[in-house]
Amino acid sequence: MSKNPVVTKKPWCPFCGLDVKKAVDLSSRQLNEFKVGNCDCGAVYTCDPTGHNIGSAIVETLVYACGDNWDFAWELIPEDDYLTGRIENYDEETHQVVEIRNLDGRLVRGVLYFVRLHTDIAEIAERFRGKQEMAVIDTEAELEQAKKKSADTEVIADPERKPKKANKRLVKKLVLENDIDELAKLCLDDRKTMRLMQRLLYNPIEDERWAVAWTTGQVCKQVASRQPGQVSEFLHRLFEACSDSAATPWGMIETIGAIIGSRPDVFGAFTQYLLNYVSEESTQVQTVWGMAEIAKTRPDLIRSTPFFSLFHFLNHPNPAMRGQLARLLGRIQAGEALMQLMGLNNDNEELVIWEEGKPMRTTVAIEAAKAVSLIHGGKDK
Repeated sequence: MSKNPVVTKKPWCPFCGLDVKKAVDLSSRQLNEFKVGNCDCGAVYTCDPTGHNIGSAIVETLVYACGDNWDFAWELIPEDDYLTGRIENYDEETHQVVEIRNLDGRLVRGVLYFVRLHTDIAEIAERFRGKQEMAVIDTEAELEQAKKKSADTEVIADPERKPKKANKRLVKKLVLENDIDELAKLCLDDRKTMRLMQRLLYNPIEDERWAVAWTTGQVCKQVASRQPGQVSEFLHRLFEACSDSAATPWGMIETIGAIIGSRPDVFGAFTQYLLNYVSEESTQVQTVWGMAEIAKTRPDLIRSTPFFSLFHFLNHPNPAMRGQLARLLGRIQAGEALMQLMGLNNDNEELVIWEEGKPMRTTVAIEAAKAVSLIHGGKDK
C-alpha cells in the first residue's frame, strides 16, 4: 500500500493572504537575532525554525516592526496598536508549510510569527527607521496622537461576556436582524460562525443574497480588528468556492467585495484576484460592484490592476453592467474613459445598485453623469 502524499503549501501572510518570501538575515541586525521578512501589505515576520522560542520571536517581530526601537515597542498595546498572526508547521529548509509536520523523516515544527502595526502607528515606526529623524520625535506625544487618530481597531470584546456556541438557527436570526455587533462577537467565540454565514448565501432570492453579503462584510470589518487570520481564511474559502466550476457562486463575489471594501487596509491585496471573475456572465455585475466598493476608499487598489480591460463593457447589452462600470470608473477617476462615459448621457435604462445592504434604483445615464462629475473633480455622494 502506498503512503499518503505529504501535503505542503507555500507560506502566506495571515493578514492579506499573499505568499511570503523566505525570511533572511539583515546586515543591520545582530547575528543572534531571528531571520526576518516583510509582506507587501505592511506586515513583518520572523522565523523560529524550531518552534521552541516563540516568546523571543514575538518580541523581536514587534521590535523589528517598530524600526528596532525597543522603547517605542514597549509602549504599544496588542490589538489597540497592532495585530498578530502566526503560521505553524513551517519548514525553513524548503520554505513550505507541511500539514503532517513530517517531511522526509524530519520533524517540522517551525513557526512564522507576524506583526502588523495599525496605520498611524506604522507611520511613526517608519520615522524611527530614518535614523536622521529620530532625534526630533517625541515618542509619547506622537504615540498618543496616533492612537487618537487611528480608527483601525474597533473594540468589540467584552471581558465579562460568556462565550457562545454558534448554530444555524442563531446565525440566521442575527443575520436577518442585521445584528452586526453580536455576529462579530459570535465569530470570536466560535470560528464556525463564518461558515454558517456563508451557507446563507445559497439563496435563490437575489435581494436576500445581497443583504447577507453586505452584513458579512460589516461583520468581517470588526472581526479583522482582533482575528484577521480568521477573515483571511474565510476569503480564501470564498475564492475557492468561486473557482469551483461545478457550483454556482451565489453571493460569493459580492461578499468578497464587501469584505475587502470594509477593510482595504488589511485585505486590499486580495483585490487583484477579483478581475478573474469578470469574464463569466454570471459574475460580471457582482465583480464590478465589488471593485467599486473597494474603490470608494482605495481607488489606488483598483488602479493597480489592469482595469482598462473593462472599458469595452460600457457597450455591454446588460444595463446593469454599463451602470455598475460607470460607477466604478467614476470612483477611480478614470479620465481615460471620459469620452465613452459622456456617450452614455442619454442611456436611461434602469438598474439596481446595492448601497449598504439596500437596493437603490438608478439609470445608466445617472451613474455616467456621476462618474463624469467625479473625473472632473467632484465628490462621490
